[in-house]
Amino acid sequence: MKRRLIDEIEDDNPLDFVSNLFDVALIIALAFLVMLVTAYDLTELLTPNEKITIVKNPGEENMQIIVKDGEVIKVMNLTAELQGGQGEKIGTAYRLKDGTIIYVPEKTSTD
Repeated sequence: MKRRLIDEIEDDNPLDFVSNLFDVALIIALAFLVMLVTAYDLTELLTPNEKITIVKNPGEENMQIIVKDGEVIKVMNLTAELQGGQGEKIGTAYRLKDGTIIYVPEKTSTD
């Protein structure tokens, strides 16, 4: 009886638990990824039929517009073509220090 107990103990490999560490690391990494997505409220990026537009660095020289339409994701960098537009200037908008925006229309020739 005593010999049988010793044989069972010797058959167990003391490093068997190491094989499960990789699985635990994967679960923790996935949990961190889910927490990151929910913390930044970007759960729309995970849904396949959702349309979403993200403006990165708005108003800066390195501004990017990220558009997700279904499963297609487009990244547009700011260029002179994107920055410009067609039409006419009708006024100027100013942002005050407190964050409010004031629009001042330009004088037209009919006034």
